[in-house]
Amino acid sequence: MPMTEKNATNPTTEPAVLHESVIGWFGEHARDLPWRRPEAGAWGVMVSEFMLQQTPVSRVLPVYEQWLARWPRPADLAAEAPGEAVRAWGRLGYPRRALRLHGAALAITERHGGDVPADHGQLLSLPGIGEYTAAAVASFAYGQRHAVLDTNVRRVFARAVTGVQYPPTATTAAERRLARALLPEDEATAARWAAASMELGALVCTAKNETCVRCPIAAQCAWRLAGKPAHEGPARRGQTYAGTDRQVRGRLLAVLREATGSVPQSALDAVWHEPVQRARALDGLVADSLVEPLENGFYRLPQS
Repeated sequence: MPMTEKNATNPTTEPAVLHESVIGWFGEHARDLPWRRPEAGAWGVMVSEFMLQQTPVSRVLPVYEQWLARWPRPADLAAEAPGEAVRAWGRLGYPRRALRLHGAALAITERHGGDVPADHGQLLSLPGIGEYTAAAVASFAYGQRHAVLDTNVRRVFARAVTGVQYPPTATTAAERRLARALLPEDEATAARWAAASMELGALVCTAKNETCVRCPIAAQCAWRLAGKPAHEGPARRGQTYAGTDRQVRGRLLAVLREATGSVPQSALDAVWHEPVQRARALDGLVADSLVEPLENGFYRLPQS
């Protein structure tokens, strides 16, 4: 089967060779992660996908296990106040993901009888579910044929097929076409390919210090064959954290998570020395529905 997108970039890379090599490597080297086990179910897969966004596996594992022990089904989470989801999220970062996951659990309970839907369109209609998460859940939980494009997969495709060091900052239409062209026709193989190419990017074809000697497709990799040309686009800057509003928001939320009820303004004032930035961060938390203001200058995690 011809692959137009591939032929326009790297004619030496045959999809069948990539599939066989990467899936074979995955069979030997895949990490034993709880959301990959059959008992995780679709809900376990969905929880992991929310938690893994911009967060490494090592930080997710303990929170994931505690979460599933407390809320093994969507209905269990839906029965709790959204603030409890924020509290259990701990220090994973980007806590709005906790609210979105709570919202998805509510919708699953109300619209789908408490079962995570298998239909891709129904997944997309859930609050907090975007293109990537819907494809990931449909593929990893239900074995369906979808292009699953996270940062790791995009980097593998950019290097192996397109011949560049890094993919664009945001996913492009060309990347989506390439991902669809690379998909195996068989559903089960396509789902395995999605997981395998993601794992290859996470463990071998990493953003820095890639280990090509361990790569199962090094011999076909367009970027390596071209001599690993340096990235020509805008400089890729790492995200800073110290001193940012994100850090202040995290400290404010930590006080609220540790409290059993509401806390006074004075308790929040104590966590950051700069009053203007502190007020801005608190206002942002309120605007994002992560913090609920009460009378007399008290605050709490959201209850509704």
